[in-house]
Amino acid sequence: MTIQHTHTEKGGSFYVGEPSSPTAQLVYRMAGQHKIIIDHTEVDEIHKGEGIGRQLVLAAVDYARQQEAKIQPLCSFARSILKHSKEYEDIYIAPNQA
Repeated sequence: MTIQHTHTEKGGSFYVGEPSSPTAQLVYRMAGQHKIIIDHTEVDEIHKGEGIGRQLVLAAVDYARQQEAKIQPLCSFARSILKHSKEYEDIYIAPNQA
């Protein structure tokens, strides 16, 4: 499984499969240069439970660290991963924080 990444000035996605119909994807938008807002993470029914969603979130974490950015996860799945581990304290912004 290869995680691919598309990015524009306004946002992007990490995904598995074809860009037009990914089997799994994490969609984010940029709020300035140093804040990534994760809006949505989705894995198709066939691949649920295989850890692909978590791998997408970790790819976003790696990207955020490379960009010296913080992540504010509005997506409940991404938030559950980032919020409950001290490993991600350096990049996590709670959804109710500016």
